Amino acid sequence: MATMVDVAQRAGVSTATVSHVLNDTRPVRPATRQAVLEAMDALGYTPNTLARSLVTSRTRSIGLAVSAISNPYFTEILQGVEAGALEHGYGLLIADPHDDPEHERKVVQLLHERRVDGMIVAPSADPDELLRYLGKHDVPTVFLDRLVDTAADTRAGTAPETPSEDSSGAPQDTSFRSLHFDQVCAENAEPMAQLVTHLAELGHKRIGLVAGLPGLSTTTERISGYRHGLANAGLPYDERLVAHGDSQSAAAERTTHALLSLAAPPSALVTGNNAMTIGALRALRERGLSVPDDLALCCFDDFAWADLFTPRLTAISQPSKEIGARAVQLLLERLASPSRPGRTVRLPSTLVHRTSCGCPEDPEKPEAFASPGHPQSTEKGPVS
Repeated sequence: MATMVDVAQRAGVSTATVSHVLNDTRPVRPATRQAVLEAMDALGYTPNTLARSLVTSRTRSIGLAVSAISNPYFTEILQGVEAGALEHGYGLLIADPHDDPEHERKVVQLLHERRVDGMIVAPSADPDELLRYLGKHDVPTVFLDRLVDTAADTRAGTAPETPSEDSSGAPQDTSFRSLHFDQVCAENAEPMAQLVTHLAELGHKRIGLVAGLPGLSTTTERISGYRHGLANAGLPYDERLVAHGDSQSAAAERTTHALLSLAAPPSALVTGNNAMTIGALRALRERGLSVPDDLALCCFDDFAWADLFTPRLTAISQPSKEIGARAVQLLLERLASPSRPGRTVRLPSTLVHRTSCGCPEDPEKPEAFASPGHPQSTEKGPVS
């Protein structure tokens, strides 16, 4: 097995120069760097990652904590994270927090104990313990898909002058809500409003929503978009038409049955993610209802087989792979500049128009079009 000394001799440089090339610890002239890389390739030299991490205090690994890895949406995010990580020479350690706050904190701690350089996390609906751990240990972190309010009480990790109080009146530590976290997600409110407006234009006046797990930013924003869509169409908001499917198929199936059992059931339904779409379709099948003849259906989250259903599903497509790749980019920028303010990046979603909404097949109509007003990603610094 070739050693660093062998590489140095073949490239005609010192072992220190080889080390600088491997670890980026000092600038090396391009021609010298190329000679070292060619010598490594010719000799089949494999760097000792453990020794390298001792020199640089970096393991070149990223911890990824996302729930429901079996969900196609998160699977595509994982693909984007993996591609972005490999492009920059990083490996991945992956854990599933199961959307449980206590388990979330445990798996993030396990990843941290394995000395990952930073974290990419899709936070739960109650991320306080997660934020407290990450803030206490100053772990470079990017949140994806679901946003977290990190600007509540502090600036750059400093404790607030007056600690907030819990329900018992005791001071509550909020210093973990610092602004050094970065975040990336898709647009949620405007695309949801588009779906509702489109259904209203087709004549629907009672449009139901199977919403996600309460407490998630995605759920809150999509409900907001639903309400805006109703308002834009001049339709009243009826809280009886909004039910939570908790972002899961089984819960969405029960919720859809409940909506359809109302005295005045919806004539159209919007589901908040792909898992809940499956649950809603099961409920409709059990009731012998046909889409879109008996009930129009639109969904948030497009997935590979949505085009194979009969009818074909009208859906909002999120740039999942791009979200994953952008999260890696933000994390690497954070590692290079730990003290810069946190940033939130939103990427545009796309409405994929098919036939489950009740529209006929139209070969001249484009399959997809971008959300109006969001042709490009938007990026914001910390909001106080």
